[in-house]
Amino acid sequence: MRVSGWKAVLSVLIFAVIGFAACTMPDNPGAFHPMAFLRIPLEVPLLALALLLLPRRMAVPVALLATTVVFCLLFLKSADVGVLAAFQRRFNPYLDMKMLFDGWNLLSGAVGNLGAALVIALAAVTMTMLVGAFWWASVRMTRLARPARRAAVAGFAIIFAAGLGLLAGGSRVGLKDVAELRVTSYLGERLSLVVRSIADIRRFEGELAGDKGFAGRDNLFARIRGRDVILVFIESYGRSAIEDSRYGALIKPRLQAIEGQLQAAGFSAASGWTRSPTVGGLSWLAHGTLLSGLWVDSQARYDLLMKSERASLNRQFRDAGWRTAAVMPAITMDWPEAAYFGYDQILASKDLGYRGKPFNWVTMPDQYTLSAFDRLAREPAHEAGKPVMAEIALISSHAPWTPVPKLIDWQAVGDGTAFNEQVASGDTPQVVWADHDRVRRQYVETIDYTLETLGDYIARFGRGAVFVVLGDHQPAALVTGPDASRSVPVHIVSTDRALVEGFAAEGFGVGMTPDPQGPEPSMDSLRERLIRQFSGWAGDVPTIGD
Repeated sequence: MRVSGWKAVLSVLIFAVIGFAACTMPDNPGAFHPMAFLRIPLEVPLLALALLLLPRRMAVPVALLATTVVFCLLFLKSADVGVLAAFQRRFNPYLDMKMLFDGWNLLSGAVGNLGAALVIALAAVTMTMLVGAFWWASVRMTRLARPARRAAVAGFAIIFAAGLGLLAGGSRVGLKDVAELRVTSYLGERLSLVVRSIADIRRFEGELAGDKGFAGRDNLFARIRGRDVILVFIESYGRSAIEDSRYGALIKPRLQAIEGQLQAAGFSAASGWTRSPTVGGLSWLAHGTLLSGLWVDSQARYDLLMKSERASLNRQFRDAGWRTAAVMPAITMDWPEAAYFGYDQILASKDLGYRGKPFNWVTMPDQYTLSAFDRLAREPAHEAGKPVMAEIALISSHAPWTPVPKLIDWQAVGDGTAFNEQVASGDTPQVVWADHDRVRRQYVETIDYTLETLGDYIARFGRGAVFVVLGDHQPAALVTGPDASRSVPVHIVSTDRALVEGFAAEGFGVGMTPDPQGPEPSMDSLRERLIRQFSGWAGDVPTIGD
């Protein structure tokens, strides 16, 4: 049955509008403006002419191919926009499919479960409608009646000819890049990325087999034997928190105040930078990178690491006589990956005994986490005659950054119900996230709270322990702006001045504020540096800039 009249016009319009939109849609969140769509992708009129001029038995497969391409473009570009906004890199179909599920946690934390479900449902329905409408239009175009077909052929031929002319000579008349022929290259680049990622995973498998665990070296951790070692990851604590003018006015004085407080309590500190494998989220990649000494910048690498026999830093401490503990207030579900790290004790959210109300996505404030760590892990280890090596994740600075906790008297922490009044005082994420300036303000306020709390904890309860404090990653581009550094601060704090000076000799700055001109080695190199310094092998330590 031939298609004519309004159905013919509608099918041509739908094909053209969706096809042009899919091809010209920006894949960068910063590039969305009306002018971005004022381009002529030559693939659209070329496909239209094929549908209109080929015999129907050949045109229908072309319609299927065109619909598949439109779906791929819409999906990949939408994914690029989301991943660039959150993690400042493009979507990798081979490595990032699992990350789509992790996006639920971030989105639901910002706008609530119902809001997140509505956003996802709206996106799915919109995608289905667009692709379905394009398929319908493509098939109808293969059956246009002769008058409608002639008119459509003439129209698309003119567009194609004009596009070819602009592609060839548009720069001479100030219309450079108005016409383009890049769908094939865009999809080809993404396919090439997948091929490179497969090769990268194979290389990583080789790196896993070449473990440098220092198992055969004498006096492993001899320099700090008998002392607690407390490794603290601070959520979203990146270089921008210190050096961005919007945040440094609050954080630099805070670091200076902590430095004075620690000095009064007998502690020394050295600080530097390290480059995180992730940005905006996926904190576990940073944990895996530091603790394995390998660059774990994708979920695929992380999954392989979890199945490997490479010795984690935690396991090395356990084998050397420490009691190892994980304090993970953000873990609310089963955590099978914990088996890799080699913990003697796991304190997930339900194990920490918090009875107060959650701070939205954040299950408990950092002050409670540290208090519970002392009570549930540190003191029992000491009673058993062992030092503790703990990995602690402080999460008060996790999005949606509302409400902002406040430090209270440590004696009043109790079961956490003392924080309920603070929970009730904050606005909802929906209110906060309606104002991007307020999002940024509350982000830095939560970083300030965590630093104040941790500094107070160390000064009051450090008791000779060695602290390694670092950020897991920079926050999302909404906070940092585009193209921000991927580096995070690292602080070494101890009452052993000679130990701290050993890190300073490697390029760390003295005190709690990293040197702005200091090097930014990758986070995977930090494990070896910690092992060497803690073991007293300073003679063969490479410099921090290596």
